Amino acid sequence: MEAQAQGLLETEPLQGRDGDAVGSADFSSMLSEEEKEELKAELVQLEDEITTLRQVLSAKERHLVEIKQKLGMNLMNELKQNFSRSWHDMQTTTAYKKTHETLSHAGQKATAAFNNVGTAISKKFGDMRRK
Repeated sequence: MEAQAQGLLETEPLQGRDGDAVGSADFSSMLSEEEKEELKAELVQLEDEITTLRQVLSAKERHLVEIKQKLGMNLMNELKQNFSRSWHDMQTTTAYKKTHETLSHAGQKATAAFNNVGTAISKKFGDMRRK
């Protein structure tokens, strides 16, 4: 209800159906011929500028690709470098170091426990053979 109370004073940008309504409205009857001509000239100029910017961007993208090729850079190399950098960054974190130490210690304990179990089993089998 509060939105209706604001009426024409809304400050939000046009969206969805609002933009369609404005796009289909005919404001040309409210403009003088001189204003229409100025707007048409501005429209042509903006379209030309947009076309030029697209061409410049395309040329810069081609130049970028050429430079990367000369440097031996390609998508796979970039992915490898990013992965290596990320892996190195992750390995230098405190959390990784603590986890690595804990798992390494647990692995050593598990190895020792398996060795003890293996030794005990071997001893039992040896005792059974002697009997």
